[in-house]
Amino acid sequence: MQISSIIRRAVAGVAAASMLVAVAACGTSKDNKTAGGEGGGTIEVVASINQWGSVAKDLGGSHVDVTNIMTKTNVEAHDYEPTSQDVAKVGTAKVAVVNGADYDPWASKAASATKATLVTAAETAGIKEGDNPHVWFSAKVRNNTADAITAAYQKADPSHKDDYAKLNKEWHAKEDQLESKIKDASAKTKDVPYAATESVAWYLADDLGMKDATPTGYAQASANESEPTPSDIKAFQDALKGGSIKMLVFNTQEANSTTDQITGAAKSANVPIVELTEQMPKEYTNLLDWMSALVDQFAKA
Repeated sequence: MQISSIIRRAVAGVAAASMLVAVAACGTSKDNKTAGGEGGGTIEVVASINQWGSVAKDLGGSHVDVTNIMTKTNVEAHDYEPTSQDVAKVGTAKVAVVNGADYDPWASKAASATKATLVTAAETAGIKEGDNPHVWFSAKVRNNTADAITAAYQKADPSHKDDYAKLNKEWHAKEDQLESKIKDASAKTKDVPYAATESVAWYLADDLGMKDATPTGYAQASANESEPTPSDIKAFQDALKGGSIKMLVFNTQEANSTTDQITGAAKSANVPIVELTEQMPKEYTNLLDWMSALVDQFAKA
């Protein structure tokens, strides 16, 4: 990880904590809207990224009011610096859903300083800082996080416990359909060697039974948020030209001159390219729908 990135994250975390103290000093009164079952209103929920916000909404239905802080594909959660408005939203939430694994440390710090019930997606599957943080691509994490969110709702609003259980069952039925599609697609993708410009979709590729063949030097540079060396880039291009890589996964959210060289080599070698983004694109309002569309892309590539 680059030093500049570490500094940005540390500053964002300190800023979030400082702003939260300031917001709290202005008053913490709650109206019926934030009181959940106690006041007959809705539970105020805040999600750091819209992927998890969509799950939170599906699981809460009309009983929750979900606010997503990050909703655009041109902003990276890694380096996001929260505004005072963002922190205020966290400060008034009854339930906070964050990604964890050092993906959105600003949100984790802000939520931990409140009385909100905190759901950290990565932690539900034992994924920690230093591991691949793009956990919404993982079927296991999606399932575990959904159950953790439901438990948080039932704690905050016990009078609607049965409603939340019903919504949880309905959500899992949709997730089961997605996993059935993944299983069917794996008939084509199992053991297929692929490489990626960034490891954002590693968990989905793993669920599809694929083999990560990204050249080691390039993969390590990407994981450390550093620039790959010319020899790393050449090794990647040579692997594509040599035929050992059968699919390239390209994060268009992080396109640059280096990825231009990689995608150019893939096109020259007729290696199929699956394009995706790190954040959920605006044309999707539901995480499972987005995952389903990506599975189709992998199966057709």
